Amino acid sequence: MTTYAEQRTARMKSQSKALLRTPSDLSAQSTAPIAAAMNCLLADVFALHFKTRNFLWHASGPHFGEFRDMLSEQAQQLDAMTGTIAERVRKLGAFTLRSIGDVARHQRIFDNDAAYVQPSEMLCELCEDNKAMASHLREAHALCKSKRDIATACLIQVWTDETERRTWFLFECGRGSNALGPCSPAA
Repeated sequence: MTTYAEQRTARMKSQSKALLRTPSDLSAQSTAPIAAAMNCLLADVFALHFKTRNFLWHASGPHFGEFRDMLSEQAQQLDAMTGTIAERVRKLGAFTLRSIGDVARHQRIFDNDAAYVQPSEMLCELCEDNKAMASHLREAHALCKSKRDIATACLIQVWTDETERRTWFLFECGRGSNALGPCSPAA
């Protein structure tokens, strides 16, 4: 037996979904998994953006200026992706992420809450995170192609290129470090 509050919540959810439904020639069976994949990408972009900002804010050492400039550019690029991803989810007729908690439930990029991270470790961690992001983007691209969503697939191609560029820059900036670990070319 459901309570009045549960019934009201279900009714409001149903009404909201109907009000926000965006028309598309793609079926709901096609758009639902794409929207879910895009929301996971959105969560990953938010997580990577915040981590990049965190490392930017806490950069130190002899290459401080160079790292800050590079990380600032990368954070801006990630920030620009968020609106486009969310709009694409809405164009597919789905709901997008609504809160920090929603991001936390969907993200696959891990947070780093350490009080201090060596600059070389920052670059390495961001390099690995961007490699993971590229992999997630390729998976979403394959899904979009299989569902005939060429618009989302096109956007993902651009984001994949941007992500590969970030990975490359992070790798090259960390190349001189002895502590590259998983950022080494063999990984």
